[in-house]
Amino acid sequence: MRKKISVIGAGNVGATCAFRIAEGNYADVVLLDIVEGLPQGKALDMLQAAPIVDSDVMVTGTNSYVDTAGSDIVIITSGLPRKPGMSRDDLVQTNAGIVREVTENVMRHSPECIIIVVCNPLDAMVQMALHVSGLPRGHVFGQSGVLDSARMRTFIALELNVSVNDVYACVLGGHGDTMVPVTRLCTVGGVPLADLLPQDRIDAIVQRTINGGAEIVGLLKTGSAFYAPGTASALLAEAVIRDRKTILPCAVRLDGEYGISGVVAGVPAKLGAGGVEEVIELALTQDEHKALEVSADAVRGLLGVMGI
Repeated sequence: MRKKISVIGAGNVGATCAFRIAEGNYADVVLLDIVEGLPQGKALDMLQAAPIVDSDVMVTGTNSYVDTAGSDIVIITSGLPRKPGMSRDDLVQTNAGIVREVTENVMRHSPECIIIVVCNPLDAMVQMALHVSGLPRGHVFGQSGVLDSARMRTFIALELNVSVNDVYACVLGGHGDTMVPVTRLCTVGGVPLADLLPQDRIDAIVQRTINGGAEIVGLLKTGSAFYAPGTASALLAEAVIRDRKTILPCAVRLDGEYGISGVVAGVPAKLGAGGVEEVIELALTQDEHKALEVSADAVRGLLGVMGI
């Protein structure tokens, strides 16, 4: 029997994610939204595109959680996007209520699913979904590090005029102003970044990475990024559905790793059929570890705001 992935939210991020999954031909897709006609129309469009990309998966649009029943993976993209001048944390109260309601509905119909959270503020929303679902920590995680590291890889490649395929970037911590780009571990063709660029250019790349989402929000003016977040989310789903055992950065609750417990943070993890099957602990310097703790503390502050 073919696997089933439900994407909650048929906005730009959700639709991009759903299409990438359908294009990959590795699972049937259910696209759900509260707006009547929106998921149905986008799903039909994707279904008609499937023959062009040589995919034979089924794509279904719906307004009912009943159609998501038995999902292997549920990807939560629903929530308000950022507007110019807003931080990700500004969305916490509104999106926390949305994620709570969505998670409750998801669990009624797919109690054994794996949940991937995409909406902001990402780390806090993962914590909310984990709290509401009662699932093991490995079954609820968030998409952040894949996106942040992709942005950093892009900026490094542009700076050096090289292929992004030759660039490795390491970004830990929260998906926001407290993210921790570990430049010491970034390489280009196996060569440390510090051997290729002066520190002031590296610092500029780090700052642009941190502001990556805000830069796009400022340019669009009426929305936020969606191609990269949607594609990154589909990559996480593929790693799970195909049991890839791939090491990817994602937002997961730490239970003692890196000396941090009970809070979600972005770290490298092995993803497979069991979701997050192992958290990979990197040997950090004292300053890097302190920065990761600051990031975790920022998430703890949001938990208090959400009352969990």
